[in-house]
Amino acid sequence: MQNPLPVLVVEDDYLVKELVEEALSEGGFEAQTVASAEEAIVLLQENHRRYRALITDVHLHGELTGWDVARRARELNLDLPVVYMTGDGADQWPSKGVPGSILLVKPFAPAQLVTAVSGLLNATPPIAPTE
Repeated sequence: MQNPLPVLVVEDDYLVKELVEEALSEGGFEAQTVASAEEAIVLLQENHRRYRALITDVHLHGELTGWDVARRARELNLDLPVVYMTGDGADQWPSKGVPGSILLVKPFAPAQLVTAVSGLLNATPPIAPTE
């Protein structure tokens, strides 16, 4: 059996976080979840090659948003797949979203999330793991 692929999840709503973690686990991914954009950026800066994808809520507690996390992630790793989740920010995606990303509008089915991540990973060249 293959090791689950590590995915960074940025979500500050506990119920959504649980749903996302369960869906990713069942889909063969290992979710590392943080509740703020600031925490996510620290993790990405420490080891941006560890994560195979980024899943982020658009609206987060704190000063930074999911848009900010994705932009910083792409500065560090141009090929990192990004999936945005939002309940009311979909209209901002064309202007604030990073190229080649996917936006899921809440509520969404767990299978939609796994399909989105898998689709982006299949469209992106593989990232060599680093130690």
